[in-house]
Amino acid sequence: MEWPVVADRGTADEAAKTLREAIMRLNRRVRQARPVGDLTFSQLSALTSLQLAGALTPRELADVERVQPPTMTKIVGKLEERGLVVRTPHPTDGRQVILSATEQGRAVYAQFEKARNEWLATQLAALAPDERETLAQAAEILQKISRA
Repeated sequence: MEWPVVADRGTADEAAKTLREAIMRLNRRVRQARPVGDLTFSQLSALTSLQLAGALTPRELADVERVQPPTMTKIVGKLEERGLVVRTPHPTDGRQVILSATEQGRAVYAQFEKARNEWLATQLAALAPDERETLAQAAEILQKISRA
């Protein structure tokens, strides 16, 4: 879809709506591309956040995941039971713990990441070269917007 030159707020609003919806649908579809396993989306999301951040307190993880701390406690408990997450004492606050992905957790994350990337690569391979170039440029622009 080619958007008209943004001359007024209505056009920008329409472009924003179309882009947001496309990103949401693509994100949902990529999240569904995963190996067979018994991790829930919430557990995988928490594991992903720990993988990306390196380590977080339970409260920080709850904030990142936008869930209440009691909900995160249950999610982390399930991840710990599977050996995917470990708690270590906080270096400066004895009341806190730090959560991080275990080696097994990082391996599970890598499997999920691989499945998602393979699905998306297959979809991109079906596009024309100029469409892939357009998406590469769009990805750069989206990264710029996300850092704003």
